[in-house]
Amino acid sequence: MSDGATAGRVRVRDVAPDDRETWAELYRGYRDFYEKPHDPAVYDTVWGWLTDPAHQTRGLIAEVDGTPVGLAHYRAYARPIYGDSGLYLDDLFTAPDARGTGAGTAILHRLAEIARDEGASLVRWITDESNTTARSLYDRVATLTPWVTYDLRPAE
Repeated sequence: MSDGATAGRVRVRDVAPDDRETWAELYRGYRDFYEKPHDPAVYDTVWGWLTDPAHQTRGLIAEVDGTPVGLAHYRAYARPIYGDSGLYLDDLFTAPDARGTGAGTAILHRLAEIARDEGASLVRWITDESNTTARSLYDRVATLTPWVTYDLRPAE
């Protein structure tokens, strides 16, 4: 489906312009989980990306019985070593009271559909090692890789 995927009571769809308040509430929960401050400029920037068709960052909303309960931010990226592209899942969040509804699984399945439809070779993401709840889902639907992640700060 191009406009969303439905799994039981869960529907996953693209972020829409009128989702700002709902998205912000879910994004706040995501930022709380990772103990990030709530800088309004960050919200404005990310929302601007999500609603700008020219920007690489895209978003999904998961709904259970019509109520938004989860979000995902993702983007395409090049994989030069393979001569192909993938999708990178930057953020995935399901509201605590909606965990166990299948919303997270539905988001990942929708991303797999998008990857297929766009000719991407895989969907990749990272998570905190201690994020055991999410990792139990990830371990069921994806393959844990041996890659180690590094961060390099810009030169001063």
